[in-house]
Order: sequence, then C-alpha cells, then structure tokens
Amino acid sequence: MKKFIHIDMDCFYAAVEMRDNPALANVPLAIGGNSRRGVLSTANYIAREYGVRSAMSNYHAKQRCPDLVIVPGRMQVYKAISLQIRAIFQRYTDLIEPLSLDEAYLDVTDSTACKGSATLMAQQIRADIFAATGLTASAGVAPIKFIAKIASDENKPNGQFVVLPELVDEFLAQLPLGKIPGVGKVTLEKLNLKGLYTGADVCEKGVNWMQQHVGNFGVSLYQKCAGLHIGKVSTERVRKSLSVEHTYEYNKTSLQEWLEQL
Repeated sequence: MKKFIHIDMDCFYAAVEMRDNPALANVPLAIGGNSRRGVLSTANYIAREYGVRSAMSNYHAKQRCPDLVIVPGRMQVYKAISLQIRAIFQRYTDLIEPLSLDEAYLDVTDSTACKGSATLMAQQIRADIFAATGLTASAGVAPIKFIAKIASDENKPNGQFVVLPELVDEFLAQLPLGKIPGVGKVTLEKLNLKGLYTGADVCEKGVNWMQQHVGNFGVSLYQKCAGLHIGKVSTERVRKSLSVEHTYEYNKTSLQEWLEQL
C-alpha cells in the first residue's frame, strides 16, 4: 500500500515577507505589482478574510480591503527558501514531485524514517521546515496521491490531515467533486446539471454511465471516486508550455495602440 504526503507552505510568499519584516505580520498583506491593474500572486490570511485572493487585480483587492498592503515579490528569495525546503524532503525520500516553489508530493512508501510512519514523517517534516526557515507548512497524508493533496487543505494553516486506508471509501463518498484536482468551475457546473455532486453520486452511476454521459473524463473521475486511481509521484516533470503576459494599466482601444506595443 502506498504512502503519499502532500506538503503545502502556508501563504508562502506573504509568509516570507512577514518573516523578514515583522511590521507586516499583523496587517492585510498581498504580493503583487504596484500598478492599478497589477495582479496579486498571493495574500496572507488576514487579507483573505476580506475576500482578497491570488490572481485578483490590485484595484479590486483594494476595493475589498482598503488597508491592504501590497509589496513586490522577491522571487530569488523565494527560490532560495524553496531549495532549503527541498533539501529537507530529501532526508525522507528521493521520490519528490515539486508542483511549484511552495508545494510538493512525496512518496514515502519505502522510507524507514520515523519507523515508517507517514503521519510522523509529515509532522517531522513540518517541524524541520519551521526550524530551518521560520515558516509553517500544512500536510496531507493518504494512500492515494490526489487525496493527500485534498487533505493538506483540511487543517490549514500549520496543520495536517490524515486519511487512513480504512477510511478512504468514506472520505471519497462524501467528497464534493469540486475538490478533486481537474474539476474546475465549468466542469463542476456540468456535473451538477447531471445530478453529480459527491463521490458517492459518481460511484452510484457506475463507470459505463459516466463514460456515456461525461466521456473519457467521466471514466477518470469514476476511477478517482472509486479509489482505483492510486497515482504515482513523478520525479521528472517536463515543461509543456511557457507563457508571458502583461497587464496594461489602461485599456488599449485602437489597433494603432496595439501595434505600438508589439
């Protein structure tokens, strides 16, 4: 049986800025550009209470939280800390799949650390991260990869949640479909229109019905909801795309204005 841990740093960029500048620790804080239409990359938990979220424009964020402090990101600092965290992971396993600078999957199935207990490993990894960086992390532990990711959100911030093997079926049965990776807002609306809201709803329909009415994605979703999709940590991720975008402070209203920017 597999043992997966998903580690997710708590509001990573904002937490680094609060650590390095204590004056920011108790104010609503976001990381982003300074222009009116700049976009936020993250926000601390105080700001989130006002509805401030990542990918929100500065303008809308300030409307929701007039006292919001926005500071520019320091990517080189975040990358350096991420490498520190990666080195901690390597004390427990070589099977590491980074998803970004602030989160990763670990397969600790064959690890002998903490007497082989994934729960204890997750606790110790979080303690090691805090000792080394002063930053907190949350963790999810499960015998199925995607469940570990969902579980890491259950007790945020600075907590962990364990789904024991004997509780997987129960966990999946009551799981809202919107929490499953790959089920976005539009897909969820389509599933809801078909009467599908939880894992139990999907399993009740069966794999043939799901394929007929939802397509190949329906088969994949059924496998996840039925606990058949265990998952595998990929230690080598190939970049499939690269994009660069720029948000203008004011709208461009003519072709000539666009041509001048090319």
